[in-house]
Amino acid sequence: MHSLSSLGLSPENKKSKQVVSISLGSAKRNSTTTAEFCGQQFEIKRIGTDGSKEAAAALIREMDGQVDAIGLGGTDLYIYAGRRRYTFRESAALAANARITPVVDGSAIKNTLERRVISYLISEYGFTFKDKQTLLVCAVDRFGLAEALSKAGSKTVFGDLMFGLGLPIPITTLDGLARLASFIAPVITKLPVSWFYPTGNKQTQVTPKFKKYFKQSDIIAGDFHFIRRYMPESLAGKMVITNTVTQEDEELLKQRGVAALITTTPEMGGRSFGTNILEGILTVLSGKRPEQLTTEDYIALINQAGIVPRFKKLT
Repeated sequence: MHSLSSLGLSPENKKSKQVVSISLGSAKRNSTTTAEFCGQQFEIKRIGTDGSKEAAAALIREMDGQVDAIGLGGTDLYIYAGRRRYTFRESAALAANARITPVVDGSAIKNTLERRVISYLISEYGFTFKDKQTLLVCAVDRFGLAEALSKAGSKTVFGDLMFGLGLPIPITTLDGLARLASFIAPVITKLPVSWFYPTGNKQTQVTPKFKKYFKQSDIIAGDFHFIRRYMPESLAGKMVITNTVTQEDEELLKQRGVAALITTTPEMGGRSFGTNILEGILTVLSGKRPEQLTTEDYIALINQAGIVPRFKKLT
């Protein structure tokens, strides 16, 4: 059994709150840092289990009651299809290993903060999304971002069938995405997440796929693990809107010619962490359980903490 100190956390520091992300992703992406939000210090830790659900479950049990919030990484607990929310059976079983500490997956951040990233880029940087060709690699778990892109007039290809299921079928309308989501969400949420999402060492592999959709797009958006796994050799001049990006990932994007990187969560310790970490931080700040928090609560917390997307020129 791990102790807090063996995991790089400090049980003696009662002034700091501790948020730990237990991820099904690669342990090579592990990181520890500190950050301050609303005057509160946080110790933040990301622990990858290389795809092992058993190891993730054991860590969650060990962390339960010892840290202030636990994030689920490398998987989703919920996805939204329009106004409906669906629960992943496998992830719910993982979350059930915690009986005291709240467990979050980042879906509330995707449904609030990520909705605002497009309007933020328009108002703060003068970006124009109207008629811009955009590839959103997977939209079912980022419905808020999909709606924001469509509202801004982007010509968006939603790559859920291509990158999630390997089918060469682009979705080009929000209505089509909503119909797909309502159809597949009840099905995929009952399946192992590894069937359609890169976990473990697959998160560090690059196997280009559906290159023409990357090539024709001005903007590449969505989950970074999908982007990294399937991106072509060149992304020259493109803007990438994503998250969970390490310094090594930034260097890789720079090598591929990416002009600008926007992460939907702020920089912490030289990288952007997953939305599950940020949701854990906001949950701790609220003093409530996740199930007690509404969309309006999260928006108020985001505003109070002054959280905005990060914009960075790479070339």
